[in-house]
Amino acid sequence: MPLTLGIIGGGQMAHAIVQGQSDRREIGIKDILINDINQERTALFVREFKAEHRTIPELIKASDIILLAVKPQQARDVLRDTKALWSNDKLLVSIVAGIKLKSLEDLIGQIPVVRTVPNTPCLAGMGVVAISGGNYIDERHIKITERLFINMAKCIIIEENYLNAITAFSGSGPAYFYYIAEALRDGAKDLGLDSQLAEFLIVETLRGSMELLDKTGESPEVLREKVSTPGGATEAAICHLESREVKAAYREAVQRAFQKVGEFNG
Repeated sequence: MPLTLGIIGGGQMAHAIVQGQSDRREIGIKDILINDINQERTALFVREFKAEHRTIPELIKASDIILLAVKPQQARDVLRDTKALWSNDKLLVSIVAGIKLKSLEDLIGQIPVVRTVPNTPCLAGMGVVAISGGNYIDERHIKITERLFINMAKCIIIEENYLNAITAFSGSGPAYFYYIAEALRDGAKDLGLDSQLAEFLIVETLRGSMELLDKTGESPEVLREKVSTPGGATEAAICHLESREVKAAYREAVQRAFQKVGEFNG
């Protein structure tokens, strides 16, 4: 039976999810409905995906799968205001940071709900999505959710109590790598390299390093030590980073992100 996908919030991640459905028949999607407070975003979905604009109540009534892709407080308001419109033949897929399954279920009742944590590399088709299902789902709902992300990410099914940690680590993780890239770029500029060349070298170095980490099965520590010749330049750099407690700062940063995510459910 053809399914209708309704999207509440037409941001970059929602756009990437729909864009990844190159063949909607893969999960049986026939129609796409969109609601976003930004008229330009709505127009983008209408233009690129032949989506149809609907009010939120109209969208919920007409959709089989509803992708919730707005900020936490907006999400609560939307669900609270539309509780009477939900039925157990609908599936809510949330990409909203921090709001727990129980909170979502409390807002709309005994409805199939899936909570997901995608990261921004999904926009390049190389993301990771953590998926956790609520109390009223079955295997079919998980399969539908996986297929939503199939062309943009690797999916992991995991217990919800890990999702806030995954948000702080994997969801926010790209920003940590970009921060490193910023620092390396600026360091390269200090040595006389121009920004364009520095960024090219950083991207290729990170890409190759992550490929080695993935393919060799060796730990980051082992791979780092292989580059760090005793008494050499790399060892000198690492010793300086350790003297500035950079590793500890990153661990503390992940903790701060984790604490912040927890506040979203308050």
